Amino acid sequence: DVSSMNGLKYSLHFLWVCGYPLSIFFIVVNEFCERFSYYGMRAVLVLYFRYFLKWDDDLATSIYHTFVALCYLTPILGAIVADSWLGKFKTIVYLSIVYTLGQVVMAVSAIHDLTDTDMDGVPNNMVVHVALSMTGLLLIALGTGGIKPCVAAFGGDQFEDHQEKQRSTFFSIFYLSINAGSLLSTIITPILRAQECGIHSQQKCYPLAFGVPAALMVVALIVFISGSSMYTKTAPKGNIMLEVCKCIGFAIHNRFRHRSKKFPKREHWMDWADEKYDKLLVAQVKMVLKVLFLYIPLPMFWTLFDQQGSRWTLQATTMDGDFGITVIQPDQMQTVNPILILIMVPVMDSVIYPLIKKCHLNFTPLKRMTVGMFVAAMAFVAAALLQLQIDFRITNTGGQSCLYNKQMGFGSSFTFVIPSTFDIQSSNCKQAIQAVEDIKPNTIHMGWQIPQYFLMTSGEVVFSVTGLEFSYSQAPSNMKSVLQAGWLLTVAVGNIIVLIVAEAAQLPDQWAEYILFASLLVLVCIIFGIMSYFYTYTDPAEIEARFALPEYDPEEKKKKKDSIVMEWKDSLKRKVSGSRKRSNSSKGSDKQDNDELKQSRM
Repeated sequence: DVSSMNGLKYSLHFLWVCGYPLSIFFIVVNEFCERFSYYGMRAVLVLYFRYFLKWDDDLATSIYHTFVALCYLTPILGAIVADSWLGKFKTIVYLSIVYTLGQVVMAVSAIHDLTDTDMDGVPNNMVVHVALSMTGLLLIALGTGGIKPCVAAFGGDQFEDHQEKQRSTFFSIFYLSINAGSLLSTIITPILRAQECGIHSQQKCYPLAFGVPAALMVVALIVFISGSSMYTKTAPKGNIMLEVCKCIGFAIHNRFRHRSKKFPKREHWMDWADEKYDKLLVAQVKMVLKVLFLYIPLPMFWTLFDQQGSRWTLQATTMDGDFGITVIQPDQMQTVNPILILIMVPVMDSVIYPLIKKCHLNFTPLKRMTVGMFVAAMAFVAAALLQLQIDFRITNTGGQSCLYNKQMGFGSSFTFVIPSTFDIQSSNCKQAIQAVEDIKPNTIHMGWQIPQYFLMTSGEVVFSVTGLEFSYSQAPSNMKSVLQAGWLLTVAVGNIIVLIVAEAAQLPDQWAEYILFASLLVLVCIIFGIMSYFYTYTDPAEIEARFALPEYDPEEKKKKKDSIVMEWKDSLKRKVSGSRKRSNSSKGSDKQDNDELKQSRM
């Protein structure tokens, strides 16, 4: 009837605004809240380890990077679950619940009154807090990593095939919401952490710093579920990563079975999968493996990059954050990175790259990535030089030394009284040496970290943005998700390298560790440059188009084979029929000859 038709028209108008499905509003808001939750919690995490759990710098750094590594390993699991079992919508909902529980557990773990039985402001059972925080981080890593490959793809599913322009605009808004959430959270949560709160005693308010991200995650979950009736939900169609792994596994197994010299060699080892898998799939896997081989050196970049949230934040705690109009918290220095990204990405795309092109320089994507790695290494050289200004070392005539740390800064004057009974081997420098302040110091300002942040962000813009662009251009049409998973895996491996190097090196000076990491990245940069020199760029669309030709079409090949068989059968029938006629003809001739012979005898 008329009323129901009007209601239908109203519903259609409600669901589509300016050519965009209303469902994307819920997805964008969900992503903003989730990114605020993740980056807000992560901004204060290393200081929570250092000053609440009372871990030393090395342990705090190790656990921090273990957590980040897990966050970038679990997306592979999330993609497989979504594509092969639950679908994107259910995967996002279920893992968001896990994510939210993790944030709540993390906030509870930071309540010092929870085990402060003697009410002195210090938890009496730190094991409880450590257990709760590790449980919370594990749940968060599973949640944030699991939904990472699903949300953006789910947003893309809301558009129809002819809405390519609207889909492109959505992705721009989507990534803007990511940057907005991360930028605001890294500004706000350190301010919340700096507040004092508590029941029995006032301490730094880590429960509030973790509680607000937890609340934002609850909002993210509610908003996402609220749009459930408006979403386009596609059924699971199988995960291409599993198919790729099976194809590679079969090729290796088949090659091993035919390792004898009597079997002819094949052009590529993946060609041993031809017996079971389509030639197009084998060709696509070859293209993917070619790019993945180039990914091998890339984790070293992320090894340095992700230390902004650990070593560089700890470095900032020894510096002066007074900027005149406001006092910057050590963990707020991380906001320099997203701010510089918003400035530098358009500058690079609109000014730097066009200028290089006008100079007729062949600045290929792989060359850009090499430069980005080198610039990131220089950022750690800058961090080492700054660290040298923060430390001061005491050395005796025998060459033995001990480290004496004190925030002195430029323009300061101190007299250090070292008693005659001081033994450099057995004494504690800080307890034995008395510092007398003659002139008040101008402490080293946090602003001195900006050059290293600028270099690191420059390296990130040139390396990361270009790397994603390169991967997308070299990936087959249906395997871009495989290379995305490989890219995320390099981030995870990079954070694992931090654990290995930091624990294995055991360097006494922080500046020396910075130089070590910078040297390793320069070495990897050289290796990557050599690999890039021998890399041949391909056009996946062109290669895939070859397999669209009739000779590569399985159906066409089957028809052609059937036609040949039919022709062969017809030819055989004609031959059989001809032989029978010749046989009958010969029999008739023999009978006639016999009759003539009889007549002649008669």
